[in-house]
Amino acid sequence: MRIPAHSVCTAIRDDIVSGVFERGSRLTEEQLARRYGVSRVPVREALRTLESEGFVLTRRHAGAHVAEPTEQEAADLLDMRALLEPLGAARAAQRRTDAHLKVLRGLVRLGQERARRGQGEDLRSLGGWFHETLAQASGSPPLTALLTQLRHKIAWMYAVEQPERPVEAWAEHGAIVDAVARGDAERARALTVLHAERSMSLHRLKRPERGRVRVSQHVVNTTSARN
Repeated sequence: MRIPAHSVCTAIRDDIVSGVFERGSRLTEEQLARRYGVSRVPVREALRTLESEGFVLTRRHAGAHVAEPTEQEAADLLDMRALLEPLGAARAAQRRTDAHLKVLRGLVRLGQERARRGQGEDLRSLGGWFHETLAQASGSPPLTALLTQLRHKIAWMYAVEQPERPVEAWAEHGAIVDAVARGDAERARALTVLHAERSMSLHRLKRPERGRVRVSQHVVNTTSARN
């Protein structure tokens, strides 16, 4: 499989998230260069980037390995997203463009249509596209980058079930977009908080095929605000 050098990081990340490379498994430059049909230089750069993102851990005398997040660390991902997504929605209400609004409204129409038809797989991809566009509408590249990274990590750590009432879930999306369109930052924030809280029960922690997720040995004091 040959891919452009600049896409190596994305390809490795996708393979980690999808479970091609199991947590704790070793990643060698030679192995990855052969898999993606590139030289070892872009692989080395990709591993550095993925280490900074928390997907890869480099161990002294052992090289690069896929990281093994603890259950506490996995829970923290949801806490962080629950804090950042409402902020992104509030910023979107203040900074969104007409183009963002057009895409968001189009996604809500499609989502509501698919929900009525019971097309679950379409809803999963549409939901991801909706939240990605809402983050971009915040007009804050650092916030958008953080939310994108969190979505990747949550997809890595969690399986997400479809809501029992998808029509209602997409009605919540529609209400958020209405608030964004009106420039009502506080309502956009509040609605996103409620939406996040209702979706929390849909997340199921994935268990590695070879052993369980490590339990953190450190006591961490966190505020429960997951979505």
